[in-house]
Amino acid sequence: MTTLRTVRDAGAGSGVAAAGERIASRIVGRERELELALATVGAGRDLVLEGPPGTSKTTMLKAITEEWGIPLVFVEGNADLTPAKLVGHHNPARVLREDYSADNFVAGPLVQAMRTGGFLYIEEFNRAPEDTLNTLLSAMADRAVEVPRVGLVTAEPSFRVIASMNPSDDIGTTRLSAGVSDRLNRIVVGYQDAAAEEDIVRLRAALSGPLADRIVPDAVAVTRATRAHPDLRAGSSVRGAIDCALVADGLMTMRGLGGPDDDRYPESFYDAMTVSLSGRIRLDDAAETTAERVLREIWEDRFVLDPARAEPG
Repeated sequence: MTTLRTVRDAGAGSGVAAAGERIASRIVGRERELELALATVGAGRDLVLEGPPGTSKTTMLKAITEEWGIPLVFVEGNADLTPAKLVGHHNPARVLREDYSADNFVAGPLVQAMRTGGFLYIEEFNRAPEDTLNTLLSAMADRAVEVPRVGLVTAEPSFRVIASMNPSDDIGTTRLSAGVSDRLNRIVVGYQDAAAEEDIVRLRAALSGPLADRIVPDAVAVTRATRAHPDLRAGSSVRGAIDCALVADGLMTMRGLGGPDDDRYPESFYDAMTVSLSGRIRLDDAAETTAERVLREIWEDRFVLDPARAEPG
């Protein structure tokens, strides 16, 4: 296995390329983004992946760390993520019995990642408080942090700060400070095309046969349509398509459908849509409708209007 340290010592190049080929075989439709991410971390830099949920950001990062045998230290960014939770704290019980010694320090994810040479992965990066994110400045700039009563913690060479975040205009997010942004490289990760999403659904749902051959394209089509509907502020990720395919397959099996041409297929598929997608889509504040009505419109476009347009004459 090629390690990150080996790649960097060799000047990246062929080591990164070989790793990229192996990782790409496990990820669908992310060749360009994967190449950019590998080049960035291989060059010793920190990185933020920006894009909507369900666009393989975490999957891509896990594949990279598994390939290089690097610890992945996960942190969820939210309003409760304080600097003490990120860096670490002294054990209160031991402090009362003893004192504020280094032995009583409980390392947080930042210090854990620095000491083990791991990737500190902060999900929902732009939902964390600004003062917490500013704690990372020294770690990113100097590869070291000063911890009170512990001393200077120096990072191993393979340490990286990797963040993922939703677009900055999403509700509940904040814009990153100039100091944080200046220390991060950025890759924008959008949705894959329809063909890639169909491949993802087939892979994750593990469905096969004539019924699945119709369910998978239908699930991807209606899920992608939620992202463009005028009454929706946010549509569903490919996770919705995966669940839609699985629920539809299970439901149609329970109802004894004879195959993809069974007259009961369209309504059964709509039932699966409401279960798998209604909780994932978000209505626009000005929309005077419901999630179910929106899904019915999308269903009609797919199962009523499109077939009618395709008929001769």
